Amino acid sequence: MRIHRVGLGLGAAVLILAGSLVSAAPAVGADTTGIRINEVESSGGSPGDWVELTNTGAATVDLSGWVVKDNDDSHAYTVASGVTLAPGAFLALDVESAYGLGSSDSVRVYQGGTLVDSYAWTSHASTTYGRCADGTGSFVTTTTATKGAANACPPPAPVTWPGGTAVANADVTGFFGENLSGLSYQSASVVWAVKNGAGTLYRLVPNGSLWQADTTGGWSAGKALRYANGSGDPDAEGVVYTPDGVLVATERDNSHNGTSLQKILRYDPAGTASALSATAEWNLTADLPGTDANSGLEGIAWIPDSALTAAGFRDERTGAAYNPASYANHGTGVYFVGAEATGIVYAYALNLAGGTFTRIATIPSGLAAVMDLEYEASTGRLWAACDDTCSGRTATLTVNAAGKFATTATYNRPSGMSNYNNEGFALSPSCSGGSKQVLWSDDTDDKSHAIRSGTVNC
Repeated sequence: MRIHRVGLGLGAAVLILAGSLVSAAPAVGADTTGIRINEVESSGGSPGDWVELTNTGAATVDLSGWVVKDNDDSHAYTVASGVTLAPGAFLALDVESAYGLGSSDSVRVYQGGTLVDSYAWTSHASTTYGRCADGTGSFVTTTTATKGAANACPPPAPVTWPGGTAVANADVTGFFGENLSGLSYQSASVVWAVKNGAGTLYRLVPNGSLWQADTTGGWSAGKALRYANGSGDPDAEGVVYTPDGVLVATERDNSHNGTSLQKILRYDPAGTASALSATAEWNLTADLPGTDANSGLEGIAWIPDSALTAAGFRDERTGAAYNPASYANHGTGVYFVGAEATGIVYAYALNLAGGTFTRIATIPSGLAAVMDLEYEASTGRLWAACDDTCSGRTATLTVNAAGKFATTATYNRPSGMSNYNNEGFALSPSCSGGSKQVLWSDDTDDKSHAIRSGTVNC
C-alpha cells in the first residue's frame, strides 16, 4: 500500500493547469550540472513508478549518491555509485524500489542537500508527465511513455494544408491496383515507387499530368524485389533514392507473412533484369520495439551529413554533436525510418557494406503512426505522413536548439482530398511559381487510382 503526505513541502509556488499541480521553477541553489527531471511515471509503469532525468549541460555528470524524493522527506531513492549521465542522454530511475508515487504527489531531486529540480501534480497522468521540449520545456501529458528516451510530446494543433486545396488523380486508371506504398523523387522527372504485395519497385516518369511506368530498361511492369540471396518477397513499404542507391524499408518477408522482419534493403536499379536482388541488407528487427508483422517499418528518408551538422544535430549515442567521422563507411548521410505501430522515427548510420548499423536518434513524430518520411532539403524539414488513421495529417520536424528533431507543425490534408489510406508521400525538388508538386500514394487504390497530386508552398 502506498502512503503519502498531502503537503508538498517544496517551498515553491504552484500552478493549477489542465488538472495537474505543476510546480513553478524551484530555487535550485548552486546547481550548474544541467540535470533536470524530464519524465515521471506515477501509475502503472514498467516495472513500476519511475523518474527520468536528462542532462541539458555540456559535460557528463556523476550522479553517485544523488537523492530523489517524493513529497515525503522520509521517502528517498539514492542513485547508486558510479552512475553517470552524458549530455543529452536520459536515465530512468525505478523509484518504486524505495517508494510509490501517488496521484497527488511530487518529485524532488537533490545533489547533496541542494534541491536541483522538482515537479508536482494533483492527479495521475493518463500516460506520463514529461517536459516538452526535453529538459527545458513545460511539463505536459505525453502521448505515450518513453522511458529512457526522448519524450513523446503532443503535436501542435493541426492547421490548414500549406498549399493548394485541389488534388487530382495522377496515375493511369487501374494500373497499380492495391498495395502501392512509398514514393520518392529522384528528380522533377523521375519518381520511384514501391508496392508491398508482391514487393515491386517502379521507375515512374511524367506523361502530361500523370505519372506512368518507364517503358525503357525493363520497367514497364515494375521489377520484383528479392533479398540478397535472390529469394523471398520483401514487403516493400518505403523507398528513397540516394547517392547510395535505391533503399527500401520493409516490415516482413511476405513468404513468411506472420513474422516481423524489419529490414532496410539496398538495390541497384541499373540493368534490364525483371527482378532485383538486394546488394546490401540491414536487419533492424532486434534493435526496434517488438511489433506484429503488419505494423513495422513504413517510411524511409535520407538526410545529408552536411545538413545535419549545419543544424547542430545531436548524436544520442555519444551525447555530443553528430560527427560523421565516428561512423566508418556510412557514406555521406543518415537514414531515418518511421514505424507504423508507434509513430516513432529512428535515425541510423548504416555501414554501406551491409549488416552493421548504429542508431543515433529516436524521435517521436507526434503522429499515431508514421507511414512515410520525406526530407525537404530546401527548408531542412523532415516530413512525417500518416494515413487515414490520422485523417491524412502530416507533421514537419526540424532540429531544435537542443540538437534534437522536434515537431514544428501538424497539417491537415488538403480540403480537396478524401481521407484515403495514403501510405506514400513525396515532394518534388523543383519549385515553380511559389509551389511544388506533392504526391500521395493510396494503398487501397480507391476509385482505381493509387497516386494523387497536389501542391505545397515552397
